[in-house]
Amino acid sequence: MQISKIRTAIAAAARTVDLPAGTAALTTTGHVPDAITAPHFFCAEYSVEFDKAMRGGLDEAELTCRVLVGRPDDRAGQEILDALLDGSGPSSLKQAIEAARGAPGEYALGGLADDLRVTRIQGYRWYEHQGTQYVGAELMIRIIGKGAP
Repeated sequence: MQISKIRTAIAAAARTVDLPAGTAALTTTGHVPDAITAPHFFCAEYSVEFDKAMRGGLDEAELTCRVLVGRPDDRAGQEILDALLDGSGPSSLKQAIEAARGAPGEYALGGLADDLRVTRIQGYRWYEHQGTQYVGAELMIRIIGKGAP
């Protein structure tokens, strides 16, 4: 698996969410950015289990992504975050990312992986990024794909 390309493709998929009227568009990056424009989704840490099938036929990665939302007030930011964390709907990051799985029988992320799935949300809390406080959460994404031969 080419993890840098996978991270970029997941960020592009996340960018397709439709936020509620009056909310700034979601910005996304496939890497941890120096600075963000909220609301912002980015791919952060990951772990890889190699050789899940014989002779490197399958690797499995778990990617931690974060979504950070500004805090115009304590309630408004959390309402935007809640919409992004919904399991379905036009603002759902889970739905937008999993749409990149492709049709049945197709590879995910335009051929970069065999499959992916958003497995859970965790860490709903205040985050500090470059000295600024945001309300945010982490999305855990399981990715499977061809390992090194």
